[in-house]
Amino acid sequence: MTVKAHIEHLYATESRRIYATLCRLLGDMDLAEEAMQEAFHIALLQWQQDGIPEKPRAWLVSTARNKAVDHLRREQRRHELLQQTPETENLTPVLDDSIEDDQLRLIFTCCHPALEHKVQIPLTLREVCGLTTEAIASAFLVSATTMAQRIVRGKAKIRKAQVPFDIPEARELPQRLDAVLTVIYLVFNEGYNRSSGDTVVAVDLIDEAIRLAKLILGLLPDPEVKGLLGLMLLHESRRAARLDASGDIVLLEQQDRSRWNRVLIQQGCDLVDEALASNDYGFYTVQAAISAKHAQAQNWQLTPWPSIIALYDVLLGIDPSPVIQLNRAVAIAMHQGPGAGLALVKPLLTEPSLKDYHLLYATYGEFLGQLGRTAPAIAAFETALSLTHQAPEQRLLRRKIAALQAPISKQ
Repeated sequence: MTVKAHIEHLYATESRRIYATLCRLLGDMDLAEEAMQEAFHIALLQWQQDGIPEKPRAWLVSTARNKAVDHLRREQRRHELLQQTPETENLTPVLDDSIEDDQLRLIFTCCHPALEHKVQIPLTLREVCGLTTEAIASAFLVSATTMAQRIVRGKAKIRKAQVPFDIPEARELPQRLDAVLTVIYLVFNEGYNRSSGDTVVAVDLIDEAIRLAKLILGLLPDPEVKGLLGLMLLHESRRAARLDASGDIVLLEQQDRSRWNRVLIQQGCDLVDEALASNDYGFYTVQAAISAKHAQAQNWQLTPWPSIIALYDVLLGIDPSPVIQLNRAVAIAMHQGPGAGLALVKPLLTEPSLKDYHLLYATYGEFLGQLGRTAPAIAAFETALSLTHQAPEQRLLRRKIAALQAPISKQ
């Protein structure tokens, strides 16, 4: 691997951790971002001559921090911040071990009660996890412009309120837990099923979400933390079977279950059982229980749909969202037939929050196609195709459209 390729790999896999550490050290998000970019630029020039350092991540953090301090002195900006920052020559070396938990610190900072709830989660997804504004907007079903404004507002609030970049005390953890778990959940979802791009999976986001959930569990062994971690492990257990050799999507009913990771399934199910036994569980635990039902079925035909529908009923009591209603409709269609599913999906077509949700139209098209209503099914799939920005999903929808069009072309 060339030095340039190595640096590009470091940027792709480590930049958000480096950024989080710089936020803690410098106390300013914008300054941290500028310093990090400068450090990577210096690395590209210096490592070509001197070679890659033994601990490249720590080198990048130290270099960025030193440059930031130099910048503060030179420009004589942010006077209070400069007073709080150690002299460059007295800075102690940054160790890799000290970087590991900085993303967790930044998550708690972005989820501080001083920020509006609708700002906390998008800000964390952008600053901690590096998701694009477009991907975050897609997850929240709002425009990219609206989401960009929220993120800018959140950063300004942190700066103005001087929110500390640190993990709160144990007594303060519960009030921030919901927002933190939502962030981890959305990061995992973006990794598990990308909102756009050429691939379905982003392994680095999946791994990071699971790592952060384990850190949270160590801080606060809450049932919902167990439920979320169990949910992610159960989904991750199917990774090897979700795509074929060409990178195309393999639907759940067609997956080779011998390729599912049984160790992760057992770990996930154990966490779900622990969370359920507490009788103090919520949204993530019930979702995990649904996933466990799928994971424990020996084959598609043995999927316990009545139990899954009952769990969706519980989930709707916790979060009566249109997306949960859509998922429940799919489960009912599997048990009672496409007509029953179609009756539940039709009202959702007028739901404003789902007007750009491609899975709604894909599900609608699936039920119509199964009922032999070819023309409206094709139209529904075409709508779904126009709304998705992920290449494998687009290929799947085109295959479904072609399959419906084939009998028509033979007539």
